[in-house]
Amino acid sequence: MIEQQKIVAAYIDKHKESAFLLLEKMVQEASVQFHEKDIQNLVIKKLEELKLEIDVWEPQFNDLKDSPYFVSPRNDFNNSPNVVGVLKGKGGGKSLILNGHIDVVPEGDRTKWNLDPFSGVTENGKMYGRGTTDMKGGNVSLLFAMEAIIKSGIKLKGDVIFQSVIEEESGGAGTLATVQRGYKADAAIIPEPTNMKLFIKQQGSLWFRITVEGLSAHGGTRYEGVSAIEKAWVVHKAILNLESERNKKIKDPLFDSIPIPIPINVGKIEGGSWPSSVPDLVTMEGRLGVGPDESIDDAKQAMQDCVNRIATEDDWFEKHPVQLEFFGAQWVPNAVKESHSFVNLVKENYEQLFQENVTIEASPWGTDAGILGAAGGIPAIVIGPGETKVAHFPNEFIKLDEVIRAAKLFAVTILKWCEEA
Repeated sequence: MIEQQKIVAAYIDKHKESAFLLLEKMVQEASVQFHEKDIQNLVIKKLEELKLEIDVWEPQFNDLKDSPYFVSPRNDFNNSPNVVGVLKGKGGGKSLILNGHIDVVPEGDRTKWNLDPFSGVTENGKMYGRGTTDMKGGNVSLLFAMEAIIKSGIKLKGDVIFQSVIEEESGGAGTLATVQRGYKADAAIIPEPTNMKLFIKQQGSLWFRITVEGLSAHGGTRYEGVSAIEKAWVVHKAILNLESERNKKIKDPLFDSIPIPIPINVGKIEGGSWPSSVPDLVTMEGRLGVGPDESIDDAKQAMQDCVNRIATEDDWFEKHPVQLEFFGAQWVPNAVKESHSFVNLVKENYEQLFQENVTIEASPWGTDAGILGAAGGIPAIVIGPGETKVAHFPNEFIKLDEVIRAAKLFAVTILKWCEEA
């Protein structure tokens, strides 16, 4: 096994420029929502080169809509295919899913970028562009790991299932579609940008909308009205108190480095219609964090109980109750035990390769690991190249040597988990 690992590592070092070229081409495809087809064609071409069994399909809304894990802003996935490539094993080994989302968030204000957001330009060992870190760099690491094994002539016992999925940025419909299509395995890796930390737990989240009523009046006699903005302050304070209460209950040491393990963020507020009028309506929209060992329904109930309590503290809300609804995206929480054999294997591989201990933490954001765990019953861990702090931001980049480090880790993990035939 040690000899095979050396052969694979040598292949990765020798052919890394081809991996960088693939990443550049992928970054140059602006694979925002509704526009994933062209980049998936690039992925298909790569899978064909590796002679994998390839499955390409557009998820169907009617197949997904009744799942409790399904959320999406759209009901039509035309021209947004999922792509799966399977490296079939000889039998008798454990199987492994390699899952990466191909969709990226929009580039935002282009004037804040130093380079074209979809340039894929490399400078000083860093490649720049939307999706470099989140998470095309990780996807290339997965593909390169598989390529190194295949091109080195190594046969495996267990199946390796590479998944290039859509819709992660909107809640995971693409990965849910792979589970419903029957793709399952003994474990899974998702190479989100963790800076090569190992995330075995992740918070979930969901979006909420709160409506606060006031009483309109002329601004000159504002005392005759009730400002919905001022009442929204009361509601926001209650939300912050709820956040504090919920986070005091988090004792897991994996969250020690995270100041607020499961935040509640109000990201949007709208209210009023005229500067000289007392506003009679305010809406707030935000994100509710969900603990790794908590259900989505329990988190929703905690938020609803908070809203209900406001009426006992302010008489206005008795006759004008705060309205709470959940809408749009959600990410399912996930947890894998630190004692799990796959977690131990990844830890051992990391230490062997890099001569240092891997940092194990809980993720401060959601990933498709929640879908794999909840809908598929698949133990899914998250580890990959790149840093979260540059994802979703202008001038997103990834260090190319981290793509190679990740590829080596993934290759060794595949070899040991799926076993040489």
